[in-house]
Order: sequence, then C-alpha cells, then structure tokens
Amino acid sequence: MNFTDYLDTGIFLDHRNVRRYLKEHSFRSRVLNLFCYTGTASVMAAAGEASYVCSVDASATYLKWAQDNFLLNRLDPTKHGFIKDDVKHWLGNCRETFDLVFMDPPTFSNSKSRRDVLQIQEDHESLIRMAMGLLNPGGLLIFSNNYKKFSISENLISEFSISEETSWTESEDFKRKGASHRCWFLRQTDAG
Repeated sequence: MNFTDYLDTGIFLDHRNVRRYLKEHSFRSRVLNLFCYTGTASVMAAAGEASYVCSVDASATYLKWAQDNFLLNRLDPTKHGFIKDDVKHWLGNCRETFDLVFMDPPTFSNSKSRRDVLQIQEDHESLIRMAMGLLNPGGLLIFSNNYKKFSISENLISEFSISEETSWTESEDFKRKGASHRCWFLRQTDAG
C-alpha cells in the first residue's frame, strides 16, 4: 500500500472477502486476474498455492507494482505471468485455459494504453463471454464491478449458470453505505 505518492493506495478494501476466497480456492489451480491493478488478488491466489497466476493490465506501472507485491509477500513473480495489454484485445488472442478467473473492470476507461474506450455496461457481455471461453471444465469466473447502475445482461443469464454473490463478498465495513461493488459467480451450464 502507498499512502503518500498517489491518489490511490493500491488496494480495493471492499474486495477483502473476494481476495480471501481466491486464496482459499486457488490450490493447484491456474488463475487469471483481468484488470489486475496492483495484483493484490493475484498475490492472494499465489499465496493459496495456485500453480500459475496470470495478471493482465494495460498499465506497466500497475504491473510493476503487482510484481513488487509478489516480492513483498515472498512469492516468486518469475513463476507467474504479468502481461501488459488491453484486456479485451488479450482475451481475443489468448489460447491458454484457467480454472479460476477474476475480473473487476473499471466502470469507464479511455486510457491511452487501451485500444478503445471501455464502458462496462456496454462491454461486459463480450468481456464475460470471452473470459468464459478460457475456463477449464468446472471452472469459475468471478465478475465484479462498482458501477451503481449496472445490470447484468439477460443474454448471459440464459447462457451461463450465474449467481449474485454481492452480499457476502462485500466487506462488512462497506455495507452500511450500500453496495460498494456487485459480484457474480459464473460457470458453464451442465446442459449440452
């Protein structure tokens, strides 16, 4: 955490329970952290003995911070992947598969490092569908965002097994002000 040099501290406190879940469910798993920011979720997955953690973000600054966070937690970053790319572009080209995917995209981004503008309400369906295509059988996608007016696509609800997990994933100290984020667990349906 950094309390002095930046506007942000490097950690989203409201995702504490999600990070704990990742640590507890990453053992011997291949884990993907999309829009990884400073890699705190990646650190927790690696601390939970994930076999491999891939962290993707468009910012070289945040990826360096993520690697530093691995070192500060006595985890070897060279055993894991840190990829600087636009997440949507990377998802469209990825040929790897994962057991657990965590995606917590920004509500809006027009960063210079992005290939196009990201608006999560409009873009979530394609992002989720691409991420679901990378899941191994029995895999889980944890999708979260903090856009207050967000509603998940009805198309996705009919296509995947989806459960909203906001109530327990949100840290206790954030509940009194209303949801700081919303969170869903998505799995492939058994039908087919």
